[in-house]
Amino acid sequence: MIPSPVKNHPRKRLNRLILSLLLIFFGHSAAKTEYTLSPSIDISLSVTALLVTGGGTYLYNQMEIPNEQDKVNREDLLPWDRKFAGRYSSTADLMSDVGSLLAVAPFAIGGSAWYSGHSSREEFLTFSVMFIQSVLFQHGINLAFRSLELWPRPYTFATEGEGAVKAKTAKAEAYGSFFSGHASAAFTVAVFTTEWFDQTYGNPGATRVVRALAFSTAAFESVLRVAAGKHYPTDILVGALIGTGVSYGILEMHKKGCNSYSLWVAPGAVGISYRI
Repeated sequence: MIPSPVKNHPRKRLNRLILSLLLIFFGHSAAKTEYTLSPSIDISLSVTALLVTGGGTYLYNQMEIPNEQDKVNREDLLPWDRKFAGRYSSTADLMSDVGSLLAVAPFAIGGSAWYSGHSSREEFLTFSVMFIQSVLFQHGINLAFRSLELWPRPYTFATEGEGAVKAKTAKAEAYGSFFSGHASAAFTVAVFTTEWFDQTYGNPGATRVVRALAFSTAAFESVLRVAAGKHYPTDILVGALIGTGVSYGILEMHKKGCNSYSLWVAPGAVGISYRI
């Protein structure tokens, strides 16, 4: 008697499908290990990042509410930003603040990869240091620019509704809208989420998906800041460029075999040199 074939249980088929998708998505190829830490540059770079953040924080804390005659008028705003003056949404404001919690995404990816054996402690440490350096630099730069009080936040122009209430209690920081710290931080997170994932798993198809999700989330966070009445389009565009530029700059400086960058310190100034 020929035995009848064993029926393939739907749950087993589903399990095999899920396993196949995970292998395709997270399939680990040979580690690229493109980045490394170097005491000769990272000590100075980290100290400089702390100084930039400290200097930006100091300038930010010196901000004052301008006198009526010194306040920027709606007509003084850039033409494409004027229509956003007076906008405010507490809902969008709250959503953008909650969205900031996604800043843990790079650590979540790196930590889970280390725990599962796809990554190493050295790689986790390297990316953690680079990420923190990038965050400190972009944050300090943001606070320094905002302290210039180039123009106020959109909601300060509100004359009715919840925006008007918010405008009446506006503090000095509200008069420095340029540029968006949320946008800058969001794109820093997007860059490191993508690069950390790619470095760990080395799967081009999966990396494209992660990159699309990461940068779309960063863009959505930035749009929420405009909808909230906290920033103008110019603020988030510059913030996105700063966050992205600083992040890729830090990554480039840590590539193995890269000797093109050097850090210099002089009385009252620090800088980074690039040798072609």
